[in-house]
Order: sequence, then structure tokens, then C-alpha cells
Amino acid sequence: MTHSIVYLNGEFMPIHEAKVPVLDRGFIFGDGVYEVIPVYGKQIFRLDEHLDRLANSLDAIRIPNPYSENEWKNNLDQIVMKHDEQEQSIYIQVTRGVAPRDHAFPEEITPTVFMMSNPLQVIDVDTFNKGVSAITLNDIRWQYCNIKAITLLPNILLKQTAKDEGAQEAILVRDDEVTEGSASNIFIVIDGIIKTPPKSSRLLPGITRDLIVELATKNHIACVESNFSSTELSAADEIWLTSSNKEVLPIIELNGEVIADGKPGPVSRTMYELFQTYKAKLKHKQS
Repeated sequence: MTHSIVYLNGEFMPIHEAKVPVLDRGFIFGDGVYEVIPVYGKQIFRLDEHLDRLANSLDAIRIPNPYSENEWKNNLDQIVMKHDEQEQSIYIQVTRGVAPRDHAFPEEITPTVFMMSNPLQVIDVDTFNKGVSAITLNDIRWQYCNIKAITLLPNILLKQTAKDEGAQEAILVRDDEVTEGSASNIFIVIDGIIKTPPKSSRLLPGITRDLIVELATKNHIACVESNFSSTELSAADEIWLTSSNKEVLPIIELNGEVIADGKPGPVSRTMYELFQTYKAKLKHKQS
């Protein structure tokens, strides 16, 4: 593994040399957004979609996008190539920048831009086959969950509550409607039909989530974006999570109760294989 090189405000440098002033509004207020992008075989996964989501998050909190699309792509290509790993996870963070502490936006400010690469840790086949457990919790987060904000304290508390109870994920419920996991999107299967909550301010529009919907549609697998209740969740034939590192991860136990026969169901297996095929094609894509 190469020495970790990061990007900070126009420069590439070893991670131990990267420093951000204490008056950066990301540190003081959590005033910023982030993005996480998987890399397979040194090929960036759905880059246009990730950059669109980043731009939407920046617009939503009124930070001017610091780079053009080509500048983003050039910097991301460079950070991928500066690391030996074929499979990487690129983290991007943009904050409003450095200014005297004041809740109001500064008049003149330059955003802080940080990027780093870590080895991508995804679930393996054994983990998929075993599945994981989850609990449901009240969704205590704010009303703009579609913004990929760096202020993740509620998510952290929810995830830790799940861990404390021996579960791998917390599935969040608001007004008796399931929204998403603390760090994932959620799908269920009822009578052979895949359901996932529609995009709204209540959940993050996951890039992997969108791909699963696309793959299901392309392969003539019934899939609808529709709200469902905690009761429907508990009664589902299959439940699974999606995210950049979870990919497609079955839940086989919910709130201490086994789902169906306690094994990943046939639809989740199909979607897992379709996702792996998509990855394989991306890895073999010509640069």
C-alpha cells in the first residue's frame, strides 16, 4: 500500500501534512457536505451521479461549487492513481471555509475542499450468505436528510444504539413510515415485488440504491418506489440494505425476530449477482 496521499485546497500531500484551521466552519459548526465514491479496478463508480449529488448538497446549503465538473474529475482521477489499491473508497468533504465564529454566512469566504482515498471494504460472499440483524428506531434526524451533510451526530447515535443491542444496523421510522438505515438505504420484498421508499427530504438518494432500481427494471424484476410501514417491514419476505460498502446486504433478523427462513431470499440473491456483474464490467472497462 502506498503512503496515503490526500488533496487539500488545490494540493496533494501526505495525510500527516494536511491541516485545517480551527476556525473552519466545518469544525466549528459542521457547516459542510460530503460524498463517498467507490472505485472498482481503478474505475470510479457512477461518477456523474456522485458529482450531481454533491452539487445538489452544495446548492442546498448555499455553498458555491468550488470546481467545474472537469476539475472534479481530474482531481479524482489523480487521487485514484496516487494509490496502488484497485478497490478504493474516495471521501470528499467541502465546508464553507474559514471565518470568525458567527452563525450567519460570511460575506466573503473560500470553501475548504478535502479528498482522501482508503481501501474499499465491502461485504464478502460469506457475509452476504449469513446476513445481518437490525433493529427499528425512531428517526430522530433533521428534516433535510436528502442533503449529505457532515453533521452526522444523530446517525452516529442511532448506529451505536443498534451496535449496543447486538445489531448491525438501525432501520429508521418516522410517522410509522420506514425511511432508511442509519447509514444505508432499505429495500423489502413482498409477494415477489421489490419496494423501496421514494426519494424525499426524509432520506438520502443513494447512488447504489438507484442502481439497484435500474438493474431490477432492466431485468424485468418488479420494483416500485413506495412508502411502507413498520408493520409491512416486519411482515416482508425479504429485507436488504444498500450502500457503497454494503452493496446488497440481506437482513435476516429484525428486532430479534427471524425474517422468513433466516436466510437471504431469492430476490436479494438475484440483485446481488446483478450488482456483481455490473462491478465486473466496470472493472474491465478500458481507461
